[in-house]
Amino acid sequence: MPPVHAQPDQLWDDIREELRRETAPFKFHIWLEPLELAAVRGRSLYIRAPDHIRTSVAERYLPVLRRAAASHFHPQAVVELVNDEWQPDRDGDAPEEKITRVAHGGDLNPKYTFEQFVIGGGNRFAHAAALSVAEMPAQAYNPLFLYGRPGLGKTHLLHAIARYVAQYGSGLRVCYATIEEFTSEFVQAVRTRRTADFKERFRSADVVLIDDVQFLAGRAKTREEFFHTFNALVDSRRQLVLTSDRPPEEIADLEERLIERFRSGLVVEVEPPTLAVRRAILAIRARLDEVEVSEEVLDEIAARVSTSVRALEGALIRVVAHASLRNELATQELAREVLVRLNAISSGPAQKVDVGDIVTATAREFDVEPDALLARDRRAEIAHARHVAMYVAREVAGLSLSEIGRRMGGRNHTTVLHAIQRVNDVLATDGAVQTAVENLRRQLQPISDGRYD
Repeated sequence: MPPVHAQPDQLWDDIREELRRETAPFKFHIWLEPLELAAVRGRSLYIRAPDHIRTSVAERYLPVLRRAAASHFHPQAVVELVNDEWQPDRDGDAPEEKITRVAHGGDLNPKYTFEQFVIGGGNRFAHAAALSVAEMPAQAYNPLFLYGRPGLGKTHLLHAIARYVAQYGSGLRVCYATIEEFTSEFVQAVRTRRTADFKERFRSADVVLIDDVQFLAGRAKTREEFFHTFNALVDSRRQLVLTSDRPPEEIADLEERLIERFRSGLVVEVEPPTLAVRRAILAIRARLDEVEVSEEVLDEIAARVSTSVRALEGALIRVVAHASLRNELATQELAREVLVRLNAISSGPAQKVDVGDIVTATAREFDVEPDALLARDRRAEIAHARHVAMYVAREVAGLSLSEIGRRMGGRNHTTVLHAIQRVNDVLATDGAVQTAVENLRRQLQPISDGRYD
């Protein structure tokens, strides 16, 4: 059991020390150091976060906050982020802005609603399909499968569906979970011989929303259970919505029967936002977070960060946070300085990583000739390096299997999928492969997706 603290100050000191150990120094300084313990009520910790970082802390650091609270306070600790004005009432009720909890699964972000989703050419169809599902569960599109690169709004749409059904669904039960949570609960249910309870929780909901199904790869028993859960939900006319970072047929290690079922409803791609949409997203985010930032700064960020909504919002928060720490207003010059200094983007417009860069970096990592990776060289060391290059090209550059094959010696879709699957199968257990992939990610990721976490 975790220690019981008589004094909240000591509890918070212990939690802060763990947060400091778990995060990089500059991340702790920007995102976690400003947090304060506002109140302790039962198993709940209410943590005060400044307005300009609260949403980003909720999105990025709630898991580490919960782990620290579970370690030092209570195994089932609940962590709630509150604003500067919040004060505990006599009954110890949760704050008005607390994250909504659904029938089962993760928390819902209160800002992920249909009203706050910025519609553009790349996501208009996905938004319309998600809204139709929310308004008429199991009557419009079932299943609905949304796919696209990370950070484009797929999770936003899942949360929006859940919140809409919870509010207007006349008592319909909603279940939201990531595939990681689905897997974890399934494994725990098997260990404790409570699989009947597990099945009841997922299969009795009227609307089931599952995030990141690409992580079914490499998990045979979970895929088997998910297959039966899928059939039970659709056969009983319950709505199922899935998201992935790739289309069904490109998910490694996925059986044909699951691919067919994922494609039996509506499959929609979510594409990166245009400049106008990026600009609108920034304006809405600034208004919702009540931060003062000039039109010029928003234009600067929108022009420089183009890969995802997550990267875009992260850039805004970074610029505002740096301006706040310096006690000055955010300017175009500061925005440019912050983004370039953090190596999140280049000093010019955002660039996509090229397959040529991946081949060169991989060849250097494995000490082989770049041309050998593109040739029909079947030597084991060359084939292994080529497989890793294909894996990295799919993960970092987000290219389709056919495009990777075309750019890497004219290989076909099946060959690339097999290569990616082989790397995926050994990644968790082979330290040498892990090191190689991590080294390549570090070299190539900042160019490709402008991550800010």
